[in-house]
Amino acid sequence: MRHTDGRSSTGSGANRTEHPLNGVDSLIVVSNRQPYRHEFDGATAREPPIDTAGGDREVTVDRPACGLTAGLDPVLEDAGGTWIAWGDGDADRAVTDGRDCIGVPPEDESYTLRRVWLTEEALEGYYYGFSNQVLWPLCHEFVDFLEFRPEFLEWYREVNGRFADAAVDHVTGESVVWLQDYHLALTAGMIREAAPQETTIAQFWHVPWPTPEAFRHCPGGRELLAGLLGNDLLGFHVDAYCTAFLECIERFVPGAVVDSRLGIVRYEGRETHVVATPMGVDAAAYDERAREADGEWAAFCEEYGISPGNAIALGVDRLDYSKGIPERLAGVERFLESAPGFHGEFTFVQKATPSRTEIPAYERHGEFVRSEVERINDRFATADWQPIVYTEAYLPEETLSALYRRADTMLVSPLYDGMNLVASEYVAASVDGDGALLLSERAGCHDLLGTFAYSIDPRWDGEFAATIERALTADDGERRRRMAGLRHRVFEHDLEWWMDAQFGEIDRVRRVTAPSRGRSPGDPSGSV
Repeated sequence: MRHTDGRSSTGSGANRTEHPLNGVDSLIVVSNRQPYRHEFDGATAREPPIDTAGGDREVTVDRPACGLTAGLDPVLEDAGGTWIAWGDGDADRAVTDGRDCIGVPPEDESYTLRRVWLTEEALEGYYYGFSNQVLWPLCHEFVDFLEFRPEFLEWYREVNGRFADAAVDHVTGESVVWLQDYHLALTAGMIREAAPQETTIAQFWHVPWPTPEAFRHCPGGRELLAGLLGNDLLGFHVDAYCTAFLECIERFVPGAVVDSRLGIVRYEGRETHVVATPMGVDAAAYDERAREADGEWAAFCEEYGISPGNAIALGVDRLDYSKGIPERLAGVERFLESAPGFHGEFTFVQKATPSRTEIPAYERHGEFVRSEVERINDRFATADWQPIVYTEAYLPEETLSALYRRADTMLVSPLYDGMNLVASEYVAASVDGDGALLLSERAGCHDLLGTFAYSIDPRWDGEFAATIERALTADDGERRRRMAGLRHRVFEHDLEWWMDAQFGEIDRVRRVTAPSRGRSPGDPSGSV
């Protein structure tokens, strides 16, 4: 398959306002998550909130802070395109027009946000059901966690159809539709059936793609694969996921012809190009915030009773079974057993964010993690020291940046992860150049960062413990050499680089497939 290279950059994705899509009439981004959320002032956020009736209360706007939404927002501002997403704010419906649209950003309405509405029943079936109790565990190869009811797939089809209809409403001439993630596996095929043939459809799959042995358990699996083949371009983080996808196509889609060397699938008279591009973070922004986080570390230590001079290990994760938090706690416990000299001198800080708590597997997982933290602290704590500081509290960006900067070692130990951008965030915020990254071999970012990280298999607590000690006791030269290499790669492959690579691949595929659409590859250039 093709592995995109793109150009290197150390600039901030948040400042990006250019893209290489020439001769395109409109750019349409489609995602489950929206870039702007409208809330009635004083409303308490739920996860996720359901739209409610409007009123005369003041409306506030939540803006994109980081990640893909923050990176794409200025691109859409420049392009003047459309972003289609689920309207999950309690004031979202009250501020949209008759077409469910609103101009954003509020202070300079440069592009259109089109909202798709979901009832509680739709949310239960499409989001909590098929997306997160079928596709999420399958893609992370936790087949035993799969829970399926027929209405899950029915709602997934229905909601994917709503997104597709909204996208087709905004297609004009040679549009590019760019879909995001596993919530929309059927949408490309639906758009392909209704949109003009010159429309280019691309999708990025932000989670791993499972092996055929895992995917065979997917209800409606062949339908999903055929839907994804409605894309002209399908992107994954790393080559291994591309390979697994192509293997699934060969095994489960009769009539599809796979060229594994070129990463092309030919099906029903069309081609789908499969590429690997590791996603990055807005590295410059994390660097800047870390440099400005004065006093945040001391305040955090005071609040949580940490001795500021202790050796600090840090974990930052959603409270998800794929993140390997219990295995990480087992590694820390083994470290405390084998390295008594660190007692009183070491603190492991685990920031966990509750997620999808309506799903029983997540509720059970959270309970187990909390009980393990309590057990380990009961075993090792003294009157003036506890080895693990665990919090599910919201931490402002400034506090999180200070934690990243201060941590002597970052423990990123998922059992399986699409990319894991926390690792890159930590590296970008390690402005003093002396941190150490412990990284699971099963994180997608290991392909990019593994050369300079301390690699671990998170399932082996003895190895985990030994690697924690190795990282904490390494000489300053080794730590700085490794961190310099990590920072070079994170800044070279930042969010701006990733978006340039994605748009470059979309443009390449448009040109390759132009003759089959009745267009000339040499159409006059222009910007969106």
